[in-house]
Amino acid sequence: MSVLVTGSIAIDHVMVFRDRFRNHILPDKVHMLNVSFHVPSLRKSWGGCGGNIAYNLKRIGGDPVLLGTVGEDFAEYADWLDRNGVSRDCIRVLEGTWTAQAYITTDLDDNQITAFHSGAMDRAHEARIADVSDPLDVAIVSPNAKRAMQEYARELKARGVRIVVDPGQALTQFGCDDLRELIDGADVFVVNDYEWSLSRERAGWDADEIVAKVGAVVVTQGERGSRVLQDGREIEVEPVVAARVVDPTGCGDAYRAGLLHGLARGAELADACRMGSLMGSLKVEVEGPQGLTLDAAAIADRHQAEFGAPLP
Repeated sequence: MSVLVTGSIAIDHVMVFRDRFRNHILPDKVHMLNVSFHVPSLRKSWGGCGGNIAYNLKRIGGDPVLLGTVGEDFAEYADWLDRNGVSRDCIRVLEGTWTAQAYITTDLDDNQITAFHSGAMDRAHEARIADVSDPLDVAIVSPNAKRAMQEYARELKARGVRIVVDPGQALTQFGCDDLRELIDGADVFVVNDYEWSLSRERAGWDADEIVAKVGAVVVTQGERGSRVLQDGREIEVEPVVAARVVDPTGCGDAYRAGLLHGLARGAELADACRMGSLMGSLKVEVEGPQGLTLDAAAIADRHQAEFGAPLP
């Protein structure tokens, strides 16, 4: 069975300003800001939540079906996916558009200034669930254009596919009624600590009401691990400590990949979250959102060493 991954597909341009923004931005002049930062280093990375999840899911031995839209500049990214065995059969190339692009400048204090061009992602709904013919065991609705997220969630629920709803940074697009519809009927709702508070405020439901609307809620907490709210219980899932911290970019997407792999293999939700923690930790140890090079066997060895149990 396959895992359907819906979410943004983007190209990231990461630049490092080898100074501090605060040394060059005058607080009393921000109303007339005009600055230019010299950035001697530039890294182009293949990214987007959907692309990152699918890549990491493939590394762990999964079978992702990536659904999304891209622009005419997708050739290099397409070649990357081909070399890593990620199917492009359900990716739709839209003429006259650019693939979504993020331009991120980081200073020496790890402050960031980001510009995001949504490009083809704005028409993500044109890549349709109806065009996916593969038998699906589980699917994720991850950050994407709002209309696509809404339509994907509706169609997957109607199709009877187990669905993980993880709105991430797209959560702010949803008002009360839209968020309630997105949540209601999902099998797993995934949010971080801040998003969990925002979800309750936006939906006007308390924690118990949201849990009652879905099968379970997973609250990720970064280096503190995650929590599973299910069947009236709260389970603490311990973090996996990275051997070294190189680059946290894409850590959440790697977590999502591990979670999906566990669910597709029939693991209990807490065990699937542990797989997510492992994948997030492995991602932190390498540069770039799709920088993990370990194969499924090596990841299985790390899982055995960490948890004393084989990878599901």
